[in-house]
Amino acid sequence: MGLLSFKGGIHPPHSKKLTEHLPIVDYLEPKIVEIPLRQHIGAPCEPVVEKGAQVKVGQLIGKAGSFVSANIHSSVSGTVLDVKKRFTAYGFDVCIIIENDMKNEYHESVKPKADYKTLSSKEIIDIIKDAGLVGMGGAGFPTHVKLSPPPEKTIDTVVLNGAECEPYLTCDHRLMLEEPKMIVLGLQILMKALNVSNGFIGIESNKPDAIESMTAAAQGTNVKVVGLKTKYPQGAEKQLIFACTGKEVPSGGLPMDAGVVVNNVATAATIANVFTTGMPLIERICTVTGGAIKTPKNIRFKMGTSLRELIQFCDGFNGTPEKILLGGPMMGVAQMSDDLPAMKNTSGILCFTPEEAKIPEPTACIKCGKCVSVCPAFLEPIQISAYALLHNYDKAASFKALDCIECGSCSFVCPSKRPLLASIRVAKREIIARKKK
Repeated sequence: MGLLSFKGGIHPPHSKKLTEHLPIVDYLEPKIVEIPLRQHIGAPCEPVVEKGAQVKVGQLIGKAGSFVSANIHSSVSGTVLDVKKRFTAYGFDVCIIIENDMKNEYHESVKPKADYKTLSSKEIIDIIKDAGLVGMGGAGFPTHVKLSPPPEKTIDTVVLNGAECEPYLTCDHRLMLEEPKMIVLGLQILMKALNVSNGFIGIESNKPDAIESMTAAAQGTNVKVVGLKTKYPQGAEKQLIFACTGKEVPSGGLPMDAGVVVNNVATAATIANVFTTGMPLIERICTVTGGAIKTPKNIRFKMGTSLRELIQFCDGFNGTPEKILLGGPMMGVAQMSDDLPAMKNTSGILCFTPEEAKIPEPTACIKCGKCVSVCPAFLEPIQISAYALLHNYDKAASFKALDCIECGSCSFVCPSKRPLLASIRVAKREIIARKKK
């Protein structure tokens, strides 16, 4: 198989050996869940239950507050203890706190849907919207929004991201080995929703067993499995689109501008589960790993389970952790505590020792140009960073700061350990804020 890729990128240590051969294990009976009403990009949900209410598994407890939002459902059956603000990975948000009665009673709305082949695009999208689907690769973008492009945008291809290029993370890898047919079914549903006939699943070459598994599951369908070079950030939308289809997303554009919609393999598997069982998005798989974890695992958990519980399920910390990240080490976000709820986009919980988390002191730029050569978005990171550090955001914008995909390749490769990504992120947020004004 010829391996496809993109220009630029880096080769960080994979660090996947701790969990890549470990099957998915379940942790589905937390005593209490704290379910945030913002687990997605967009507006937070409005609570539709009150303190003291009895809820069942799959019951709607948070209704989407706008088009760019996603419904929230109860992951357990039991009693609502409180509806109040708590710290989450997104900040200080309203959470619905539920005591699990361990009865696991399903809400009456949880029932299999009609055969997707008999449904219209709108009916499929409405089912996905009602189920609270979001991008489960980490971004958390509401799936129904991706499936509702403007009329002037012609979509002809759906690409599933099975690259899992972030070091340490192996939850998508395990999903492709253990539930490949669900992924293919989910992709076919997405293709029907968009009325397209081209479907791709891109998988990096360091997962040959996943390529074999998905190829076997796709036999007899119009789904094509594509082998990709092992390179970071192979799973970034624009880079994945170019590798799989040869299409380029224009500067400042979105995948739909190239006629493509990209989703994660975990999102596709969840869509298949919604149609076959009727259960909305209430659980997912994540990788709990790092040098500070005693027994790393790939865990299927219920939304709202605390990070602390999941870490304890892995036999706790191996010493004192220096840093806890949600997501991968390249694009993940550091957390102030393990007393936070795991959410729809929690793909990884990485706990690092002081040695693993040590950040070198930055020195002066030596003008080597490495950041430019590895940037998959063809930017000049050092120029954008320099203007950002000078608070000259207009100049940073002129160097296409908003095209940065925040992959961190520039910071990784920089021999001077300049704060490239951190400063570019600040610039992007300032530029966007000024545009909104």
